[in-house]
Amino acid sequence: MSGEFQKEINPENIKRAEMIVCIPSYNEADSISYPTSQADEGLQKYFPGKKAVIINCDNNSPDGTREVFLNTPTKTPKIYVSTPPGVKGKGNNFRNLFKKVIELHARAVVVVDADLKSITPEWIKHLGEPLFNGFSYVAPLYVRHKYDGTITNGIAYPMTRALYGRRVRQPIGGDFGFAGKLAQVYLKSETWNEAVANFGIDIWMTTLAITQRVRICQSFMGRPKIHRTKDPGTHLGPMFRQVVGTIFNLMTYFAQFWMKIKYSRPTAIYGFGLGETEMPPKVEVNTQNLLDKFHQGFDQYGEVWKEVLTEDVFKKLLEIKELKKKEFNFPTELWARLLFDVAVSYRDQVVDLDLLMDSLIPLYFGKTLSFVKKTRRMSIKEAEETIEQDCMVFETTKPYLIMRWKKGA
Repeated sequence: MSGEFQKEINPENIKRAEMIVCIPSYNEADSISYPTSQADEGLQKYFPGKKAVIINCDNNSPDGTREVFLNTPTKTPKIYVSTPPGVKGKGNNFRNLFKKVIELHARAVVVVDADLKSITPEWIKHLGEPLFNGFSYVAPLYVRHKYDGTITNGIAYPMTRALYGRRVRQPIGGDFGFAGKLAQVYLKSETWNEAVANFGIDIWMTTLAITQRVRICQSFMGRPKIHRTKDPGTHLGPMFRQVVGTIFNLMTYFAQFWMKIKYSRPTAIYGFGLGETEMPPKVEVNTQNLLDKFHQGFDQYGEVWKEVLTEDVFKKLLEIKELKKKEFNFPTELWARLLFDVAVSYRDQVVDLDLLMDSLIPLYFGKTLSFVKKTRRMSIKEAEETIEQDCMVFETTKPYLIMRWKKGA
């Protein structure tokens, strides 16, 4: 059985469902059973009157993810859907999900990561309940270690907030909810591309929800996100290119939208004050590695930077390069201007786009190092306040972006 490809397995022949919990996966046989049983418990406990289904959207995993998922005992019916052999990418799994949402006429969809160790039945409640109370998009709020999610902290959150005027703390959270009616919007969007078909999917969904002007909230999960954490100085490559490339790509498409936005406003928080705050697992950071990679970037990408950055920004980078590790500091205003410069170069395709994205990685390592140094002795709460201040700097630097954007056009 496991050798042959089956696009869909629907053992209970479900034709309609009011609510869907989706678990996207690729090679998650060792972990998918836990979120599946927790989702089932959440649906049984908090949505007993809703006709629900749990869907595993998979990339035809060779490790037996499908069997583990289907064999996990649940009271809620399950459907397994897969991309064709050879077609990978988280976004491609979501395309299958959007089609199923429309087919099943679902009103509410909750998505949770397959490698989640910290999910509880309450997560299904927190992400699903707002969708039956007038909200169309639910982003998660969880306590994360200050060095977990550095792409979110350093790029995705401040950029999304400064551009689109909404404070969504986890725009690439991986666990979220959306109204069934958005599936149509997602399927029809002409901004779909290769990056979105992969890791660009989360930031793409959040950005489209904001620009659709639907009601968005953030839901407090009550527990830290515990999953396979990684040192921010490793494991980057394609994910970085796809997430950050999607942010830049959408900037061109939605320029008319974000050009008009002067400042950000808070996003409603649902279910706040659950009282318990556990500490998230520690994320170890190799600071020497970050510094080395930042310095190597000058040899590897110095010419690219010279071409895509303004003279002033490039000159300041050269000054930072001379700093010893002890006094190393990458000011947020410079970082914001640098990202805005790169966004304009991305739009104008000044250099090869993959090369441009790769050249940004050592700079991001430099900024991450600066953040780690600045927050080393801070509590998670204090580090969080530092990120909020960084976001304000992005907002006040936005006129620089608008000037550059209009000048380049």
